[in-house]
Amino acid sequence: MTHRLHRQTSLRRTTQVAASGLLTASWFMLQSLVALPPAIAQAERDEQQLSYGEFLQRVDAGEVERVDIDPNRGVADVVLKGDAEDAEPREVILFSGDGRNPELIQRLRSQNVDVEVRPEGEGNAIAWIATNTLLVMVLVFGLLMILRRSASGAGGAMNFGRSRARFQMEAKTGVQFDDVAGIEEAKEELQEVVSFLKNPEKFTAVGARIPRGVLLVGPPGTGKTLLAKAIAGEAGVPFFSISGSEFVEMFVGVGASRVRDLFKKAKENAPCIVFIDEIDAVGRQRGTGIGGGNDEREQTLNQLLTEMDGFEGNSGIIVIAATNRVDVLDSALLRPGRFDRQVTVDLPTYRGRLDILKVHARNKKMDEAVSLEAIARRTPGFSGAELANLLNEAAILTARRRKDSITMEDVEDAIDRITIGLSLTPLLDSNRKRMTAYHEVGHALLTTLLENSDELNKVTIIPRSGGVEGFTQSLPNEDVIDSGLYTRNWLFDRITVALGGLAAEAEIFGDLEVTTGAGSDIKQVTNLARQMVTLYGMSDLGPVALESMGGEVFLGRNLMPRSEYSEAMASKIDQQVRAIANHAYTRARQILRENRPLIDHLVDRLLEVETMEGNEFRQIVSQYTHIPDKKLTQPIAAS
Repeated sequence: MTHRLHRQTSLRRTTQVAASGLLTASWFMLQSLVALPPAIAQAERDEQQLSYGEFLQRVDAGEVERVDIDPNRGVADVVLKGDAEDAEPREVILFSGDGRNPELIQRLRSQNVDVEVRPEGEGNAIAWIATNTLLVMVLVFGLLMILRRSASGAGGAMNFGRSRARFQMEAKTGVQFDDVAGIEEAKEELQEVVSFLKNPEKFTAVGARIPRGVLLVGPPGTGKTLLAKAIAGEAGVPFFSISGSEFVEMFVGVGASRVRDLFKKAKENAPCIVFIDEIDAVGRQRGTGIGGGNDEREQTLNQLLTEMDGFEGNSGIIVIAATNRVDVLDSALLRPGRFDRQVTVDLPTYRGRLDILKVHARNKKMDEAVSLEAIARRTPGFSGAELANLLNEAAILTARRRKDSITMEDVEDAIDRITIGLSLTPLLDSNRKRMTAYHEVGHALLTTLLENSDELNKVTIIPRSGGVEGFTQSLPNEDVIDSGLYTRNWLFDRITVALGGLAAEAEIFGDLEVTTGAGSDIKQVTNLARQMVTLYGMSDLGPVALESMGGEVFLGRNLMPRSEYSEAMASKIDQQVRAIANHAYTRARQILRENRPLIDHLVDRLLEVETMEGNEFRQIVSQYTHIPDKKLTQPIAAS
């Protein structure tokens, strides 16, 4: 605390020194600016000046017609006889006291010179008042600018403890539950919150109490913030929204003060909704990290815990928070009484994706041939935000191609651009292009022939950004993706397909001519095989879990990962992983060796068209060999 006070004192002293230096510089600059016009005028009059001696000679010679004496400036403006009427008077610098010298005035009048003496002090007083008034105005303006800049640079020194929550009295979020699609289960759970806010007597009559908090948990882009807006829009109650990072400041105690101010305003407007986005920024576990946690963040969390469920009740205030890292939140924050419910907002299923696409296609000019069902089948694993971005990318491509409406081709290209990368110039005919074609045909043929593999969508040898020479695209099985249950046969066939490109290169060009193009495939194979051994018990080691999922380091906790098995077991795990990979590689080479004429025919066709759809590929394969029945009976989604 002493060090912080010392730094604050030093900061104030530095600001004061800088302010005084700026004011001093402004003073001298202003003085130079005020003195500049007289200097210019004086330079212009140098040519019209008379010396004092020459002036007296002209007086004695009777050549002077009129003299205006200015005692304030110590000069006299002399008009000579014979000068033109529009001529500038000549200036004579008088000696000290000559402005009121009776002898000089008598001498001028003896020569019949018209003499006029200006009153003393009038012009000087006006100039002094004008100059000093301008200086005061400049100094005040500069001081105000310095204070304003220092206050804004310090984050608003006068408003440190005030909450920065955006407040909408009538909850005009513009979002209703009808605008939220694809997450029906989460909507059903949150409907009760809306019902409680609209008709609390229905629940209190049977002894139920309003939930203090609802935690929305899910991957990024699934619609957690949108759901909070929909709750506020449906309930029609005041709505406070703030990000968790806005509580945390450099100065200790500011975050806790903002929490108190936020809940004070919420109590004044109860019943209401307080939405805290990305609550993991302030609600992380206490006492973690090297040397302990952040004192400011922990004080803010303590104050939040007290406000949500402390000695003082918060009746009528529902706290809705969103995060995609529930594993890092403090356990005291997750207990009932603070966050009574955890609503999982997961990635949408096929039906959910279809509903989301319908919502985002409302304001898009879609061609009649576009099938939203086909797009939903082509996009497993896409979140709501990614689906919205997909249709937007398709609209951009349509405008770039100067079309009137979005076609299925534009949507397909948008999907490839998002998942694979931007399309580049096709390769010229060369050995590199032919080797790429054999590599991709190896993947595609195994995808078509293996019974438990996914359905082939297309194969192409058109390069993509990021160093992708070509790719084979399949349609994941919707039932497998939604359930998250993978069979041992499915995993093994997936490993075999991933090694198809390397196996094709080795069979066609020899073991010494394989390329590094299979690097990402081998990495995928290693990860899958290791999971089969250490997580799923799908090896000769038996049904044991040797590793835990999600074991990444968090804020310094468990900096040194603890080994969950001995060195002897680690050696056995490596042997099992290698055995699975080698068995799949041998199997892939054998299948490709048995279908060598088919591979050559497919490569020639791929070199000709550069992109083959799944239907065409399967039609050619069916002329040479047998395709599993389920691969032929399933509908083709993106034909």
